[in-house]
Amino acid sequence: MFEEKMFSEKDWQQIYSKGITREQIEIQLENFRNGFPFAELAKPSTPLSGLKSFDEEHKHNLAIYFIENSHFHQIVKFVPASGAATRMFSHLHTWLEKNKKSECQPLADTEYDFNSPEYFIQNIRKFAFFGDMKSVMAAAGYDLEDCIKHHKYVPVIDFLLNKKGLNYSGLPKALIKFHTYDDINRTALDEHLAEAAELCRDLDTADIHFSISPEHIEKFEAQLKISLPFFEQFFKVKYRISHSEQKTSTDIIAVDNNNQPFRNADGSLLFRPGGHGALIYNLNDIDADIVFIKNIDNVSPDYIANDSVFYKKVLAGYLFSIRYQIYEFLRILDKGSISDTALAKIIGFVIKELSHELPEKFHSFDNTGKVNYLHSLLNRPIRVCGMVKNLGEPGGGPFFVKDQQGNISQQIVESSQIDHKNEQQLRIMKQSTHFNPVDLICSIKDYKGKKFDLLQFVDPATGFITGKTKDGRPLKAQELPGLWNGAMAFWNTIFVEVPISTFNPVKTVNDLLRKEHLKQN
Repeated sequence: MFEEKMFSEKDWQQIYSKGITREQIEIQLENFRNGFPFAELAKPSTPLSGLKSFDEEHKHNLAIYFIENSHFHQIVKFVPASGAATRMFSHLHTWLEKNKKSECQPLADTEYDFNSPEYFIQNIRKFAFFGDMKSVMAAAGYDLEDCIKHHKYVPVIDFLLNKKGLNYSGLPKALIKFHTYDDINRTALDEHLAEAAELCRDLDTADIHFSISPEHIEKFEAQLKISLPFFEQFFKVKYRISHSEQKTSTDIIAVDNNNQPFRNADGSLLFRPGGHGALIYNLNDIDADIVFIKNIDNVSPDYIANDSVFYKKVLAGYLFSIRYQIYEFLRILDKGSISDTALAKIIGFVIKELSHELPEKFHSFDNTGKVNYLHSLLNRPIRVCGMVKNLGEPGGGPFFVKDQQGNISQQIVESSQIDHKNEQQLRIMKQSTHFNPVDLICSIKDYKGKKFDLLQFVDPATGFITGKTKDGRPLKAQELPGLWNGAMAFWNTIFVEVPISTFNPVKTVNDLLRKEHLKQN
């Protein structure tokens, strides 16, 4: 329990104005004091145990099954697109700060490291935004080609990053030009429009929902006015676009190293966004039957996008087939007492298809107890997650995890959730063969057609605490359970292997120089 004198009446006005309750503040402060437990890994989910892998014929049939069933469901593509692109250009900011007083910055006659600022400069003409840089610099009296010729790269990088030019460091990734085409160079937003159109070719409308930061909405809508007419004509499809902001009620109070409220220079409380886990609230507001989730920066140009679209259909087809069986079983369980044969069939499905490990106590239940347990287990949101082989890229891995009640289920676990000082846990982590590139297909309505309250399926014990600074002072920040981690902890989760070709993230601007993102000649 916090001390009443910790907050003034003015503090409470600030807290309540954000839609945050007294109880939430108390829980947040308690989390800072006690911390969050590490995930308890039981074993990795691999093709030998848990993770599904389909042959080519089965994949083809599942894709067709999705197409056949998609007409009967409201399908929405949900794209988290709130984040600014600042980190995407961090190495260029560092370079600019180091070189800003130099009149000339000649490059050595050598092959620079792929992730270096110099590699970016060497290959600057290959980027889809190069033409825009030329125009914006010319308007300010600079000749981009002349700057390159005379090794004057400071104004080039300055005009790329800052407000005097393209201001790419201040834009969301959605509005960064990623790919070059003959007719129009596409932003990350454009590529999501294109992918949605391909995915919904057999439907009347491509329905997409973006989460956007409020400061970017005006620019976002301006880009849509340019892009939508072009893509509707190009793909012969109609779009229904909606967007939402991260709710202020999901912000979390910051504290100092003594777990006392951190205050700004004017004495007000400092709140920080609750992280991408806060988007479970945005997802919960979407009125849809099936939701495709994919990060804003994981997009492929048209010339290699076929795999991404095809495997989305495979994942969705499998979701439809699994959900059909779950709904049938729930209707059987609704009858109450059922035969031992039917009960055994449902238990087999739960173990084999959903990869649930039933607890020991289940076997001591009578018929009614088993029916109630299975009904509760099956009547949940469902997610089918695409998993690629782990080739060293960052991302959460698929594991069987034991929760605080001793139940074991499949979860996506980040490295930061694992106790790296625990040799057994570290050994299990290293046995993982796949990771999640964030390609999720979700069913968020129950077998009676009623939307689930997704907030009821969050594990609050899976949050994060990190160290930050503000005005040169250290602070502790807290994040809500990750959207595809603890925020979906009590969903029915299925992992399916997909090829690495479906995963082409752009974490830094230099990633756009990978062959997957460059125009094919």
